[in-house]
Amino acid sequence: MSLHVMPIYAYRCAACGHSDEHIQKMSDDALIVCPTCHAPSYEKQLTAAGFQLKGNGWYVTDFKGGSPAKSPSDG
Repeated sequence: MSLHVMPIYAYRCAACGHSDEHIQKMSDDALIVCPTCHAPSYEKQLTAAGFQLKGNGWYVTDFKGGSPAKSPSDG
């Protein structure tokens, strides 16, 4: 079984303000026609990444300047 992961892109219409998210292949052309008002002003938006890093992973303890991170048992 092959798993195909496609990104979710946020779009907003500059004409009517309609906004929505669309799942597309990275190779697909950007959408330009608003599905609500049909104006050619539907634009891809820049959004934050959809993940969070939690716990005591490498991002907390590695590649960080200063003193090493303290563990909860260090007090």
